[in-house]
Formats: sequence, structure tokens, C-alpha cells
Amino acid sequence: MPKIKTHKGLKKVLNVRKSGTVTIGRPGSRHNTGSKSQAVNRKNRKGSVLSKADRNRLQNIIK
Repeated sequence: MPKIKTHKGLKKVLNVRKSGTVTIGRPGSRHNTGSKSQAVNRKNRKGSVLSKADRNRLQNIIK
């Protein structure tokens, strides 16, 4: 069996930490931020953690 290649587009979006958790940016933070509230913009800056179900679904592609 050949090895499964890493999906390069997904690799640029996700960040895998040493603990195994996967971080991803929040949607809605790219443009038109002037009309959004400052609280929303601050929250988008921090990003979020990928859910366990999504992490299990993508575990072969992320590596």
C-alpha cells in the first residue's frame, strides 16, 4: 500500500499542536471587518480548536 499524501491546502489552513489538538481560523475574519463589531473582530483573531469529530474524520489527511 502506498503512503497517503498530506493534503497541502488543508495543511495551510490547520495548525497541529504538540498536544494533538488542531487549531483553525474562524470564518468571517477576512474582509468587511469595519462594519462588524470590535468584539467579533477580537474573537475572530484568536481562532478556534477543531472539534474531535472533525479531527477524527481528517486524521489521515492532516499528517
